[in-house]
Amino acid sequence: MKGEMGRDDGYLPLFETRRVKGRMIYRLFAISVFVNILLIWIYRATHIPTASANQYERLGWIAIFGADLWFGFYWLLTQSLRWNRVYHSTFIHRLSQRYEDELPRVDVFVCTADPAMEPPMMVINTVLSVMAYDYPPEKLSVYLSDDAGSDLTFYALLEASRFSKHWILLCKRFGVDPRSLSAYFSSHSFDSFKANEDKALAPVKKLYEDMENRISSAMKQGRISESISSEHRGFSQWNSFSSRHDHDTILQVPFSPIKFHIHKNKI
Repeated sequence: MKGEMGRDDGYLPLFETRRVKGRMIYRLFAISVFVNILLIWIYRATHIPTASANQYERLGWIAIFGADLWFGFYWLLTQSLRWNRVYHSTFIHRLSQRYEDELPRVDVFVCTADPAMEPPMMVINTVLSVMAYDYPPEKLSVYLSDDAGSDLTFYALLEASRFSKHWILLCKRFGVDPRSLSAYFSSHSFDSFKANEDKALAPVKKLYEDMENRISSAMKQGRISESISSEHRGFSQWNSFSSRHDHDTILQVPFSPIKFHIHKNKI
């Protein structure tokens, strides 16, 4: 069964609905379970403790019968989802083709609070993954909120802003999937990419590793060196009085809008 069936005017469906195979086998199994539940209920109802039974026997019967009733009722409720299971497959490329000019603007907030418990490298991996979404870049805005106001997180974000131009370009050009850097570089897709001796990804991976090393080094020192802080005026908003629990509001825009005009190829 298909949702939004195609029409003669060339209209293509945005999704497809498919029924799960083996439904009749499951229904036979479900019916057998239901019959057994009914038999249990009948047994409990026909074996009520007699008047000569003590208090503990009556309480035990009530508890067990109540549990049987609750289990049967819960099982019946779950069958509303399992009786006629289906899969929905969305055709994302058709959605973008039909509504690309009408897609809404999207704001994505990435939140962090402690560079020790939430390493900046993990945070910027999330930021870069969101920035690489297959979505019109002029309609996508990404914000990083750091409750700790850490200059280490800001430094990691600066490094990410430099690296993003290479990573996002690669994603847009080759349709990289998955778009999480750590996941992609350790995935089978990347191994296949290297085996083909393609030169497009190797430099990007080297830049990523260099960025990771610099951020890790700063985290081990627990501070930003003077040489690094002098490279960007944004660090001037941090001073000796700033702390995790007491700091002024700091607003920075390290990323500039990125526009690409490229052809896509699938990795």
